[in-house]
This record gives sequence, structure tokens and C-alpha cells, in this order.
Amino acid sequence: QQLSHSIAFLFETFSPDINQANTTVIMKVLVGIKRVVDYAVKVRVNKGTVDLANVKQSMNPFCEIAVEEAVRLKEAKKASEVVAVSIGPKQCTETLRTALAMGCDRGIHIQTDAKVRTDYMDLQPFAIAQLLKKVAEQEESQLVLLGKQSIDSDCGQTGPLLAGMMGWPQVTFASNLQTDGDGLLVERETDTGSETIQTTLPAVVTCDLRLNEPRYATLPNIMKAKKKKVDTMVAGDMGVDLEPHNQVVEVMEPPPRKEGIVVADVDELISKLRDEAKLIK
Repeated sequence: QQLSHSIAFLFETFSPDINQANTTVIMKVLVGIKRVVDYAVKVRVNKGTVDLANVKQSMNPFCEIAVEEAVRLKEAKKASEVVAVSIGPKQCTETLRTALAMGCDRGIHIQTDAKVRTDYMDLQPFAIAQLLKKVAEQEESQLVLLGKQSIDSDCGQTGPLLAGMMGWPQVTFASNLQTDGDGLLVERETDTGSETIQTTLPAVVTCDLRLNEPRYATLPNIMKAKKKKVDTMVAGDMGVDLEPHNQVVEVMEPPPRKEGIVVADVDELISKLRDEAKLIK
């Protein structure tokens, strides 16, 4: 009985050290967010470009997923701080406040001229990645989380470009993310299914739809977000060439769909597909 008490005492004494050896590195997370035309808004084309006048804009849905994952890492005590960064005109502070209301600790706004469009027309991924590199180095971030793409330009280039510039490993299209010792274990979507990648830190991860379901910001957290710190940096003063390297020649709306018809039965449907549309033989 005395021996069993001694073993129990030794286990209770040394188990915190064992647990400490198995804990993951506490990361400082930088999460990029982009202000885009709201996904529910019908986009209008005017004079060869997307009309942004009086159009509702909000956080890019894939960026919301990145923010949610960063906040979950903080809640799991695997991140020491979550910093949200957005590049664009002064209205981007509204989008940053949304990220802060979701749980980010503070924000950084890299302000551009009001006339500069961030939907690939003017500001493009190569320049954006260079700006994010400056911030990541300044913040000494160990993990950068980004959406896999923005729904305005659909480029999907910023994450890979940033990783290349930083010399960091990258995992794109992440659908599951777990800490693994001093690194990450990430499941990513592929054209043929999924694959799991183990990577060290620091790293860049871009987030896919299946990674999580973003939370809604509650009213108390929205009020708290107003008091959180948002630093402003001027993009033109950061030593980055912001000029676009590609030119968008024209933007056009897709042709309108033709009016459909109603058929009486399956036989009539097959007849029209075979005789009129020539889709089947």
C-alpha cells in the first residue's frame, strides 16, 4: 500500500512535465482578409469593368474561414495572438472590425488610395504578397492563414507567392488543420480526393470551404471590437511596387440563358434531346 501511494505521488509530481513536453508550440498567427463584393449581390458590368458604385461589400468568404480557424487556435491555447490584416481603402477598417468581433486580437490596415481597385484591376497578388511579407516579418508571425482565393478575382495566387517570398513551406486548400508537436498536420483538397501533409513552422496555409463553419459575431463582441486596436500603414510608404503586371483588357457579363420549355413526359424529353438538340442518338 505504501508503494502504491509512492507511485501515485510520483505520477502526480511528474505528469505536468510530461504534458509540457507534449504540448505544441504557441504560435503568433497572422490572418489576411479581403473586402470584396458581397457573395449575395448580383455583379453589374459597366464600361468594361465591374461596377462597384453603391455595392454592398463584405469579408471574402474564404477569408472568414481563415479567421475562424485562427480564432479556434487561440481558443485552444495554441496561438498566443491573432492579428488580422487587410489591404485597401479606408472602408477596409469595417471589415477588420468584423474580424475583431469574431475573435481576432488586433488589426492592421494597409491603406491604399481610394481610386486603387483591389479586385485585380489595379492591386494584384504579386504586390499583395510583398505587402503581407513586410507585415509577417514585422509581426514575427509563425503562421499565416489566408483564404484559398477571393471571390472577385479567383486568382488563388497570394498564398503561394507569399510562401515563396518568405521561403516558408505552404499547404493550400486546407480542409483540416491540427497542431503536431512543433509543426502542423494539414489535410488538403485535391482534384482526386484529399491528402495529408505534415509541415514545420513557420508556414503559410490557405483555407478551403470544408475547414470550418465561421461563427457569427455577437452583439457584445461587436461592441468590444470597437475598442480593439487597429494600426494603419500606408501601402505607398512600404517600398513595394504596387503597379499591376497584368492588364485586364475587358470584363463582360455571361450571355443570358435562353428560356426553357416544359415537356409533358419523358418520351417528349428524349425526343427533343435526340431530334432537336442532337445530344443523344
